[in-house]
Amino acid sequence: MQLTFDEDVEAFRAEFSAFLDENLPNESDTLERPQSVSHMPQWARDWQRLLFDNGWLLPAQRPEFGGRNASVLQQFVHLDELCRRRIYHSFNPQGVNIIATSLISFGSEEQQQRWAIPVLRGEMTASLGMSEPNAGSDLASLSTRAVRDGDEFVINGQKVWTSGAHHADYLLTFVRTDPEAPKHKGISALVVPRDTEGVECRPFADVASQDNLDFNEVFFADVRVPAENLVGELNQGWRVINGSLGQERTMMWLLFADRIDNLIADCRPRTPVELDKYASMIMDYHALRAMGSAALARAARGKEDTASVSVLKLFGSEAERRAADVVLETAGIEGLLHPVTGRYEHMNYDEYFASSFERYTRGIAATIAGGTSEIQRNIIAQQVLGLPRA
Repeated sequence: MQLTFDEDVEAFRAEFSAFLDENLPNESDTLERPQSVSHMPQWARDWQRLLFDNGWLLPAQRPEFGGRNASVLQQFVHLDELCRRRIYHSFNPQGVNIIATSLISFGSEEQQQRWAIPVLRGEMTASLGMSEPNAGSDLASLSTRAVRDGDEFVINGQKVWTSGAHHADYLLTFVRTDPEAPKHKGISALVVPRDTEGVECRPFADVASQDNLDFNEVFFADVRVPAENLVGELNQGWRVINGSLGQERTMMWLLFADRIDNLIADCRPRTPVELDKYASMIMDYHALRAMGSAALARAARGKEDTASVSVLKLFGSEAERRAADVVLETAGIEGLLHPVTGRYEHMNYDEYFASSFERYTRGIAATIAGGTSEIQRNIIAQQVLGLPRA
């Protein structure tokens, strides 16, 4: 097994690293904090636009979409360099990584120009309207309805856990357009501008953050949007959902590995039991890197490997949850406090997890976001092990 990269890949990394060295914003210019994942201060918009203009925002994409037609391995070292430095390429990650890329894959040229490119350039932000009160892990059970009325769709229903919705310019919203079809069919994707009449966003706090509100309930009451806002084909939204989640899960294991590595660095084991758990954290980290590297090699050879995506998502998120649990346990009562570092590094994404308790709750969230552990186990059982559904 070759655990190093070829010269062209390392040259790609070196070019990106040099770009970061030269262009990272000054700390004094980044004092305004994003208030949600769809709220970007001007400095964050400027940073994203700079990456877009230089082909470093989404390197896998074509230049007109902020990329440079990068190979799989080049994409990996790009993300690896961001993780190593612990910086964001975008402060609207759903908008850039999921929604814009879904519009590139499934949208019309007009939709790409109107909705995708402005998000990529940092001129607009977008949120993802998927989960509902009765359709979280099982997205195929969503019930928000959209009925065709002439040249418009009329939407009624509710979404929840919609991150950043109250700050977003628009929502990529999944709705049921054929209630008679099987639940995986009859779903469509619509672009819904947030300021459309009948759209109401109600942000709410989570247990770890009472100040900057991110989660939202979103209500649709006779919301009318043009039929031209349909993304992809009518009643074929499940393809868009799978494409959207596929974008979110691509190389997600590297993000898990990076956060686990950071948790290892902050763990302070004292007892033999804690030392044993600490050793398990380290083994989980190396196991994840090894499995992820094998999956990366298969992807670089052009092999589709849906099973490994689910295995890595399951193992990586559960390993992060265990690691965060150990860090909180070893921190004791101090784990409930925000540490005072004397620095305020807004480019550093680990600042979001300022206390061990916050990182503990984020560890739990890791097993839910992007596909719950329960769903991943079902996929592995059925598609990898060949077990029956019953």
